[in-house]
Amino acid sequence: MNDPSKIKPIHTQRAALVYVRQSSLSQVEHNRESTARQYALADRACQLGWTKDQVVIIDEDLGMSGASADKRSGFARMTSEVALAHVGIVFGLEVSRLARNNADWYRLIELCGLTDTLIGDNDGIYHPALFNDRLLLGLKGTMSEAELHIIRARLDGGIRNKAARGELRRGLPIGFVWGDSDGEVLFHPDAAVTGAIRTVFERFTEYGSARRVWLWFRSEKLPFPLQAGPKGQVRWVTPTYTAIHHILTNPVYAGAYAYGKTRTERFVDEHGAVKKRMRHLPISQWLVLIPNHHPGFINWDTFQANQARLDANTRPQPHKSGGAVREGSALLQGIAICGHCGRKLRTHYRGRYSAPGYHCAGKDIVSGRGVYCFNVGGKAIDQAVTNAFLNAVTPASVDAVILSSRQLQANHDAALAQWRLEVERKRYEAEKAERRYRAVDPENRLVARGLETDWENHLRDLSDAEAELRRRELLRPDPLGPDQLKRLQSLGSDLHRLWNANTTTDRDRKELLRTLLEEVIIDIKRVQGHAYLTLRWRGGAITELTIPIPRFRPSGPKTDEDILSLLPRLAALYPDEVIAGILNRQGRKTASGERFTANHVGNLRRYRHIPRFQPPAVPPSGELASIRKTAQILGVNTSTIHRWINDGFIAGEQITPGAPWQIRITDELRSRFVEQTPPGYLPMLETTLKLGVSRQTVLQRVKRGELEAVLVTRGRRKGLRIKVLDQKPTLFDAHS
Repeated sequence: MNDPSKIKPIHTQRAALVYVRQSSLSQVEHNRESTARQYALADRACQLGWTKDQVVIIDEDLGMSGASADKRSGFARMTSEVALAHVGIVFGLEVSRLARNNADWYRLIELCGLTDTLIGDNDGIYHPALFNDRLLLGLKGTMSEAELHIIRARLDGGIRNKAARGELRRGLPIGFVWGDSDGEVLFHPDAAVTGAIRTVFERFTEYGSARRVWLWFRSEKLPFPLQAGPKGQVRWVTPTYTAIHHILTNPVYAGAYAYGKTRTERFVDEHGAVKKRMRHLPISQWLVLIPNHHPGFINWDTFQANQARLDANTRPQPHKSGGAVREGSALLQGIAICGHCGRKLRTHYRGRYSAPGYHCAGKDIVSGRGVYCFNVGGKAIDQAVTNAFLNAVTPASVDAVILSSRQLQANHDAALAQWRLEVERKRYEAEKAERRYRAVDPENRLVARGLETDWENHLRDLSDAEAELRRRELLRPDPLGPDQLKRLQSLGSDLHRLWNANTTTDRDRKELLRTLLEEVIIDIKRVQGHAYLTLRWRGGAITELTIPIPRFRPSGPKTDEDILSLLPRLAALYPDEVIAGILNRQGRKTASGERFTANHVGNLRRYRHIPRFQPPAVPPSGELASIRKTAQILGVNTSTIHRWINDGFIAGEQITPGAPWQIRITDELRSRFVEQTPPGYLPMLETTLKLGVSRQTVLQRVKRGELEAVLVTRGRRKGLRIKVLDQKPTLFDAHS
């Protein structure tokens, strides 16, 4: 294997590749000796018979792992050169430098064996085409891959063991810092930061929606802390929805230590490339979860309840109720279920006053059309459910009013607390800027002017924050006194007044309903004129209600009977848009007094089960053309066609007055149009004189087929020509 005689002239005539690689940039920076040893392989190639011009150093993979050939452009370049038989020998300090993956390593060995390419390392020279050398190279590759696995297993085992004790220090979210002891997690020393985090959880307890918490921060114009890295400076920015949602879903804020929340998976994409993706795991599959590991903003039970509430706000799966509370007056939005198919009902609003309604999104195929399970107005249904809810919670109405007042005051106090912390922070920054300005040498005017400007900017920010704080303090609602509480207890026993108050929004009413109601199943019986409601309360109680609803009544305007009798004949010959034009030309109107459109005709035809127009499979003899197309075929104007139809020279078809004329183009019709007058045909004037009748009589005879007529289309004397046969002598002529 170390025999230099393996090097043949065919090898020295090709290039010698020196592959240089180290696994990380840190190794490239600190392990200089390994890098120097790899570059020194170029001198060894010269000693073995290659010239300096033939030695090619491939070092673009420095700082990249050898676990895979992906993204290793140097390894791909080396493999392609070997496959093209441009390489006599490949040098590497050891097998692990070339590849730590057997798939890549054996592919390189196979190519070297096919192209008669040698492999050299620190131990010797190998010819992959020889069995013993190939066996040794394969063993080295297997050991290199096993070495990588062992190193990874040791490192990962140490990390997991430390994480299992909750001592592995990883990045903490904003609001926490690491303490001096192992695994010690402390609150951030800045009270403004922790105050903003506590406000997020307080507002979520009230609103129950991450989006509404985010909108509250935006409406109050409260800044939010942002920290880049564990040792980065805290910046105060406008909050984003992602930041609010991250705080509500991170278990660290509940005092828990978590590790292994994600898993890296390898997959093959549509192009055949091996890629990695990160998959988030459910809580049950986390590698490490230590509740009560450190003080948190909320406890673990509250965190789990918040996750369940966030999950309920997402779009529910089919046949499931739920979803976040939205705007709109439909009170059963998200909790109404179809009693026919079990799907979640959708809401809609109609009319000038946007009356709510519910319909089932599931469609049944009836006569080839999709038909909803039902579509019903929601005003009576909402009122019935509201009455049932108010009757159930009336004893707790006083407590609800008092709690609502306290929550309103608590919301304002929370915003004031954040603004007080903001003023305190602005004051500290202004004082720090002042100290910097006073500490500078007055003669250094360039620095002094910059520090003075910075001090003035901080003073301006402090003044704005103090003014905003004073404005908000004036808007603070007064707390309820003893006299007001007594009056509230005497007047607030009826929750109906609170429910119907102008300050109570539809969103608030929906939230109140969801506190007790799990879902409402609606079953519509139009024939009976009733809606059957099943109210399923939280805890399993069931309440059934029956309310009247309007039945289907065929009242209202109807389509004229003559239109209904004419429609089947028109539908057999024309499509819907043509029929609408015919009816409009006849001055007919729909049942509501509007002009006909293709949709009107189609709906009327389908309601009467009239089949739509279908072109005949075997067309009759002759082409049936419109007035315009006939004029183009015969080379005349459309007005001429209309005149000839009136005169009876050509026959037209019209199913009803106002319907378009249609002319059947036949050979017989074409033969009536000539360029020159045939023998025996006379002009109209000579015909009337010879027959002794009027022009109208002549045209009537042509129309009945008693006289033959043609049309001369060329020359100055173009026009109708009639063939007049010689009259046989009558009885009176014989005796004259």
